Amino acid sequence: MNKQHRHAYQAIKEVCQSHHGWETILLEYIGVSRQAYHKSINRKETVWEKQDRTLKKHVKRIYEEHNGSVGAGKILTHLIHENKLGFKLSLKRVRRVMNELNLVCKVRKKKINRKEKEEKYIQDNILDQNFKVTKPNEVWLTDSTQIEYGPNKRYKVRLSGILDLYGRFLLGYIITPTETAEAEMTMFEEVFKNEGDVHPMVHTDRGSAYVANSFNKLLAQHKVSRSMSRPGTPYDNSPMERWWNDFKLRWMDLHPTPATLEELKNLVKEGIDYFNNQDRSDKINGFTPAEYRNKAI
Repeated sequence: MNKQHRHAYQAIKEVCQSHHGWETILLEYIGVSRQAYHKSINRKETVWEKQDRTLKKHVKRIYEEHNGSVGAGKILTHLIHENKLGFKLSLKRVRRVMNELNLVCKVRKKKINRKEKEEKYIQDNILDQNFKVTKPNEVWLTDSTQIEYGPNKRYKVRLSGILDLYGRFLLGYIITPTETAEAEMTMFEEVFKNEGDVHPMVHTDRGSAYVANSFNKLLAQHKVSRSMSRPGTPYDNSPMERWWNDFKLRWMDLHPTPATLEELKNLVKEGIDYFNNQDRSDKINGFTPAEYRNKAI
């Protein structure tokens, strides 16, 4: 007996309790014999039907207890945890019962297409490994690297920096637990404040911090042009990568591992000062990066 017939028989039974004689009329109307009707009405409920009726009662109860904010998966979890039914349950069965009861989860978290969202801020590699510049603040490179401190280098933080391609002078840096758009924005805001009205090309990789909406809005406010490394191509940002490499090999690795974060910050500050103001390079005519940059300014 299908669901439609069952509901029709139940309706006829209820109506005929107070209106004798209507049974024949109604059965003829739906095209069912009295024998089939009485056989159906008097039949015993099957085990499956009993389970289904019980399951519907509990599904509806849990749904209402949670103000309709739960779906089939959550309801199944609650039913299994309560362990009151005594028969096997499945997600498919709970979904079917919810459909029959017209119960729909009212809370649906909107799926964010992160790839599509990030692609909005992915730029071409405008710099294209052309690392020759003629003046300060023409091209800025930025990136972050991991540095460690504590016993056995137990603790790890991110060191982000902005490198002026002219003379390889590190304009600013920030140490944070992880690389975030907020940290990069703080660093850039400080550098823009120090450098004044400048509009460099800013080259980055495609990390999540650099494709963030907030980060790119900040750069747009300062009217910079954007360039990004191609995927899996560190050479597109090789001067920045080389700076980090020298900083670690020639400074961090030659000093004892800092025991505390404060010691690490002091060591990083001293190292950046060394590379900006003391380290001379034949690539810039024997000047330090600071001297070379100041000479141009």
